Amino acid sequence: MEMHQVRYFLAVAQLLNFTRAAEECNVTQPSLTRAIKQLEAELGGDLFRRERPAAQLTELGQRMHPLLKQCYEAAAGARSLASSFKSGEVGALRIALTHAIDLSLLIPHLNQIRRQFNRLEFRFLRGTSREVAEYLKKGEAELGIAAEIDEAWERLDVWPLFTENFELVVGKGHRLAGHRNIEFDDLRSEQLLSRTYCEHAKRISASLRERGVDVDHSHEISSERDLIELVEADIGVAMMPHTSPVPESLKRTAVAGLDARRTVNLYGVAGRQRTAVANAVMRMLRAADWREIAG
Repeated sequence: MEMHQVRYFLAVAQLLNFTRAAEECNVTQPSLTRAIKQLEAELGGDLFRRERPAAQLTELGQRMHPLLKQCYEAAAGARSLASSFKSGEVGALRIALTHAIDLSLLIPHLNQIRRQFNRLEFRFLRGTSREVAEYLKKGEAELGIAAEIDEAWERLDVWPLFTENFELVVGKGHRLAGHRNIEFDDLRSEQLLSRTYCEHAKRISASLRERGVDVDHSHEISSERDLIELVEADIGVAMMPHTSPVPESLKRTAVAGLDARRTVNLYGVAGRQRTAVANAVMRMLRAADWREIAG
């Protein structure tokens, strides 16, 4: 499988027209058609139904599209990294994250980037969702990661990475630690710890309040470290996203019927030139398979 074949396939899938796709890829239509036929032969079936005036993806084409797109974006990111390394370009990678996003999500990708550059500096900025938006607006950060940014700025690009559930976290010695599923009745006598730094804190509180759980007298916590120490001390229980790492001294359990999910997004500024490093990280994060991490 050649990358130009994948690029031609993605162009036709987007435009649904072989002639326009050939123009977009700056090749002749026979060359584009021949390349796609070679790709179809390799994959063992037709990817398009050649209808007029528009081409249509077959079932095989629909199933292959996300996989080939991920493959192409990963290859493009690798080429960008190699080009930057060859030219000797170095610099700082500036990323803004909300307090509710754990840095461990980025570690594998940062390690991959770090191996390509000898003099790469990371700059991580933390803040609320509004502060992350301001970092992006002012150019202090090239990329942002947040579960939600309540900002109607037309230049804000958004790429969803993954969606995950919130779960109840308790100490291993807690009476609920052995329960495979928690009911709302189980929470009515519990002291809750509220993650006030989380973009979804109010939404979760509203959902729990509707089910008769007392959230108006919860302890307000301003950092993940403090929250974990309080749960370990059995001072309260907390609702945390699935990707938030917890020590072995704690146990996480699903709450039956709880309507609480968050989508973690990657943010950038449309039309603003990014460094090669930021472009490579952006492609890497968008092409990553987050399913195992997000549960």
